[in-house]
Amino acid sequence: MIASETDARAYVVARCDAQAIERLDVLASELTAENQSQNLIAKATLDFMWQRHIADSAQLLEHAPGDLSEPWLDLGSGAGFPGLVIAAMRPAFEVVLVESRKRRIEWLERAAAAMGLTNCRVEGARLENVQSFEVAVISARAFAPLDRLLNLSARFSTKRTHWVLPKGRSAAQEVKALPKHRRSMFHVEQSQTDPEAGIIVGRGQWSAKA
Repeated sequence: MIASETDARAYVVARCDAQAIERLDVLASELTAENQSQNLIAKATLDFMWQRHIADSAQLLEHAPGDLSEPWLDLGSGAGFPGLVIAAMRPAFEVVLVESRKRRIEWLERAAAAMGLTNCRVEGARLENVQSFEVAVISARAFAPLDRLLNLSARFSTKRTHWVLPKGRSAAQEVKALPKHRRSMFHVEQSQTDPEAGIIVGRGQWSAKA
């Protein structure tokens, strides 16, 4: 379990190169400054940035393919978690950040530029208005209840798509609430940054009509 800022930074350092850590340090600095003008993350978590946000995002890589031939789609990227962290740690991945709120769109674009990221782009629109394309991974942090999330993003998924959805304490209950014949597509993994949180993990194509 990642129980401190020291643990969190060590966890991330072990999983990427020095250039990625530099990019993440820029993200932490830019986010701290931006949080004074808009509430991107809870102020109480600023002193635990690596544990609560960066390592919390980085752990999703353990449940995704090591190589991607199609984009990683991050829904409701908000402050940039997990999307900007994934893009920083894996510059070979194409990462698409979906965000509909104007100030958050502007923040994500500024942050990506400050971090020197060339492998991610921001889709500044509601997900319903984003043109369909096939993706390798779908992630979402505090985007929507699981059933709604799956139905909204179904058209981006294929049989190859991996789902990595941090869901906090509600993870098991949200999977259990799915129709019985569809629950087997997903399981819950323990979060490494919060003993009470879970990550919903799955693979395959979701059909909103099934």
